[in-house]
Amino acid sequence: WTMQDGTPWPGNNPRDHPGMIQVFLGHSGGLDTDGNELPRLVYVSREKRPGFQHHKKAGAMNALIRVSAVLTNGAYLLNVDCDHYFNNSKALKEAMCFMMDPALGKKTCYVQFPQRFDGIDWHDRYANRNIVFFDINLKGLDGVQGPVYVGTGCCFNRQALYGYDPVLTETDFQPNIIVKSCCGRRKKKNDKKYIDKTRAIKRTESTIPIFNMEDIEDGVEGGYEDERSLLVSQRSLEKRFGQSPIFIASTFMEQGGIPPSTNPASLLKEAIHVISCGYEDKTEWGKEIGWIYGSVTEDILTGFKMHARGWISIYCMPPRPAFKGSAPINLSDRLNQVLRWALGSVEILLSRHCPIWYGYSGRLKLLERLAYINTIVYPITSIPLIIYCLLPAICLLTNKFIIPEISNYAGIWFILLFASIFATGILELRWSGVGIEDWWRNEQFWVIGGTSAHLFAVFQGLLKVLAGIDTNFTVTSKASDDDGEFAELYVFKWTTLLIPPTTVLIVNFVGIVAGVSYAINSGYQSWGPLFGKLFFSIWVILHLYPFLKGLLGRQNRTPTIVIVWSILLASIFSLLWVHIDPFTSSSQKAAAQGQCGINC
Repeated sequence: WTMQDGTPWPGNNPRDHPGMIQVFLGHSGGLDTDGNELPRLVYVSREKRPGFQHHKKAGAMNALIRVSAVLTNGAYLLNVDCDHYFNNSKALKEAMCFMMDPALGKKTCYVQFPQRFDGIDWHDRYANRNIVFFDINLKGLDGVQGPVYVGTGCCFNRQALYGYDPVLTETDFQPNIIVKSCCGRRKKKNDKKYIDKTRAIKRTESTIPIFNMEDIEDGVEGGYEDERSLLVSQRSLEKRFGQSPIFIASTFMEQGGIPPSTNPASLLKEAIHVISCGYEDKTEWGKEIGWIYGSVTEDILTGFKMHARGWISIYCMPPRPAFKGSAPINLSDRLNQVLRWALGSVEILLSRHCPIWYGYSGRLKLLERLAYINTIVYPITSIPLIIYCLLPAICLLTNKFIIPEISNYAGIWFILLFASIFATGILELRWSGVGIEDWWRNEQFWVIGGTSAHLFAVFQGLLKVLAGIDTNFTVTSKASDDDGEFAELYVFKWTTLLIPPTTVLIVNFVGIVAGVSYAINSGYQSWGPLFGKLFFSIWVILHLYPFLKGLLGRQNRTPTIVIVWSILLASIFSLLWVHIDPFTSSSQKAAAQGQCGINC
């Protein structure tokens, strides 16, 4: 790039620079080898200045929405991360089959494709492919109100991003079987703003605005009091979309496009304006429209807001993967990725957009709400998970058993419970086609992530939301000695996330040694109960086995700092537990010390 005076472009400060737009292929762009017009190609770099909150990816996506609306105003948008690429040339046609469907298209906010990755080791040691999530969880949600938005590989309806409501039919207001069984068959008055037939017809026609003068004349009958105030008051429109008349006009063109008589120079000037750092001030960008701010996982919030308005989403799984990308195959990088996701969930849990209490006046289905609740509360499960991972070692150290004696009746209920869980897992695997190895890798990494990244995310999220303290964990790299195909897999990077699972491993190994030593000293009668205790402790170690392999590396070398911290924590925990001895009552302790006298 060169400046206007011919000098080379000096570059930019990434945190302090003006907005820039470079049009590589404009309205009269080039043609391909078959003579077809090539699509527009525009480079956009939004303005950044010190003192302004830029909201990272969410802010960048909102800037792209506005500048694309001014320059081209396509009716649909495709979001693909920078580390992903097209693997299926017909992917967009697959999405358009749903978006342009006469029935589904009016209420479909986005079409989500599953993520597929390159460069992952054959055994997928750290469950980088997320097969269970993409092939079971999201596929199952496709039968409710649609999959959650995962941040990439997604085709959007522009009108849904603008905060408009979908056009629903009478059948969309029928309660599902769960609501019927829980709440009866009570009739609920339908909201006309969702179901107005005149509005539905207008949305299926040409490029006429969604809200026009006929809607204003209908007034209260059409249920458009909010939309009427938006149209009548220019101030209300600017408060919602910002001070750009050209952009505001584009939001009413449902089928997209720009007037042919528009001056390209004026459009370019307006495009620079809508990517300025102060454009979103005192507007609803990031609050009600566009990508929603307030969490590092802005994708969950954005999809949740659309579903709460009544939109549905579609999960599209073509035989050939639509997009492929790269994933972190290194243990430390993978844990930091999971930490970021979990931190975003904690931020949503502690915000006003928490699905536990937000959106009950909208059209979010019950099962979809439960899915979103599961998406944001899972980091909290790390606390009981840590306890369950330490209990087997505690039982071995104290010679107690993790399971108390229960009656035959209670035992039957436990057997039925485990049988139902086992049967559900088998049915999910058969229905989805997921292999047992992928399922087991997912179970293993759930324990690894739960004892490390999820646990840190809970405390880091509490500090960030409640105290305003933003803590970051440093990651220092140690180069690998191997230049093989998966050399990155064996690169060790120190991070504090490695300490809790290492401590759990050491405590369980110490517990096994202590349990076997006690059984040797106590005779043959103690070997029977020992095997039951050993089973649970070995079960924990098996779940953490991929973590142990990653910790040792190919040359079985673990940094001293990890070993020292983990042994220190394990020793402190063991000594405290032996000192407290919660399984022994106070009278038994006194009797053992000979201090109870005649009361013994």
